[in-house]
Amino acid sequence: MPRQARIDAPGALHHIIVRGIERRRIFLDPADYDAFLQRLSRVLAEASTPCYAWALMPNHFHLLLRTGQAPLSAVMRRLLTGYAVEFNRRHRRTGHLFQNRYKSVLCQEDPYLLELVRYIHLNPLRGRVVETLADLGKHPYCGHGAVLGKVRRDWQETRYVLGLFSKDLGEARRRYARFVQEGEKQGRRPELTGGGLRRSLKGWVESGARRKGTRVMSDERILGEGDFVLETLRAAEEAMTRRSALRRKGYNLKRILRRVCELFSLGTEELFSPQRTRRVANARSLFCYWAVGELGESGASVARLLGVTQPAVSIAARRGKAVAQEGRYRLEA
Repeated sequence: MPRQARIDAPGALHHIIVRGIERRRIFLDPADYDAFLQRLSRVLAEASTPCYAWALMPNHFHLLLRTGQAPLSAVMRRLLTGYAVEFNRRHRRTGHLFQNRYKSVLCQEDPYLLELVRYIHLNPLRGRVVETLADLGKHPYCGHGAVLGKVRRDWQETRYVLGLFSKDLGEARRRYARFVQEGEKQGRRPELTGGGLRRSLKGWVESGARRKGTRVMSDERILGEGDFVLETLRAAEEAMTRRSALRRKGYNLKRILRRVCELFSLGTEELFSPQRTRRVANARSLFCYWAVGELGESGASVARLLGVTQPAVSIAARRGKAVAQEGRYRLEA
């Protein structure tokens, strides 16, 4: 069965799960854990990607991220590839470190964000890496201590999480601590890692009722209430249909390039030049938006074409959407 495309969008909340190949350890010593955290903090900061919860286990890890300026795929590629190279060099090994693709579950925020924060932060306790909740608060390889204010992690978004409990910082931390304690006996919760809707020849078959407010999950890619799941799938399907239609009409990077140059009265060499005029900057941004957002080209391929970095393409594509709306530009003439 072919792999299903991941679903992502600016501001989307994702529960990320990454496992070691053949369930082998991906952290062998404290140096590995520290190297991973250093890389994680740097990648998240550069991509403006908020992290609400995280836990590193010997053979896997969990992250709760919100898509920022760069697509989730770009963030994870930099994180995983960089760490794997460093790990292999340090331990004098070769080959893959991680099992297949990472798992990404797009989550509905309102009913699930706090549940996921608790679930992820309790991982070391469930996995017996630590013995007690008190130990969990001091554990250096989990985000629980940062939310409690016992460990400083500048890259972890704790204020947003605490703000959901109370405006008063002290009271918010007390309520958060009680919330986590209440979840200690819940055990493993497979419903928080995706699954629930399955695909048949007749379309999507729900594991529960379809009425509003009923919580269902879709094919391990989406976690949310029924309406959220169906709306997300519908939007993703519409985007795929739009991209397929454009390609059938002969649209590719070269044709988009010609269209942008025509709209802004630019030559191709001007678009690729290091000029910083507003007109050229807007043209490049529009090109990135149409290439990545409309046609579905990868940020990496557009970055190679323009001679810039992939994060720069992601930022430009976001600006390009605004340029298209303000100028009422259409890809199809």
